[in-house]
Amino acid sequence: MKAKAKPRLTEDMKRVINEQRLGFVASVCPDGTPNLSPKGTTTVWDDEHLIFADICSPGTVANVQEQAVVEINVVDPVARKGYRFKGPTTMYQEGPFFEQAVVFYRDRGTTSSIWHIVLVKVERAVPLISPVYDQGKTEEQVRQQWLQYWETLYSHRGDAATIMGNDG
Repeated sequence: MKAKAKPRLTEDMKRVINEQRLGFVASVCPDGTPNLSPKGTTTVWDDEHLIFADICSPGTVANVQEQAVVEINVVDPVARKGYRFKGPTTMYQEGPFFEQAVVFYRDRGTTSSIWHIVLVKVERAVPLISPVYDQGKTEEQVRQQWLQYWETLYSHRGDAATIMGNDG
């Protein structure tokens, strides 16, 4: 039987995660329904792991304690591209790894209390690409379109939706 290759985070995956600094973490509630929670601490730990800190995530922590698996989506909202990562979790509340991760976050400027560190072993990583690219648009065209949208949104509040439409 052929040995299964270990998934690795590519340089582009690491770039997107480190640039965006926001992952949407999906976990499973006790009743089987999904829980989706944004985590501004989502980052790369090493070539095979992501981490995020529990700053104010009682629902996610409770879910992960019951079912130790998550999916994390990280998307560049301007390029409309990103990745989805899936894998088992290990949660830390104390000990050497917890302390090392807290120092890591403090060095990055996190000042909030950190209650847990969640380490995710990436077993599956796949690209997320908007259907807008199916229309033949280049990444530069998509970036320009969405930069215009965000500028309009924040400078003229409310007008952006009528300018952009909703095609992904």
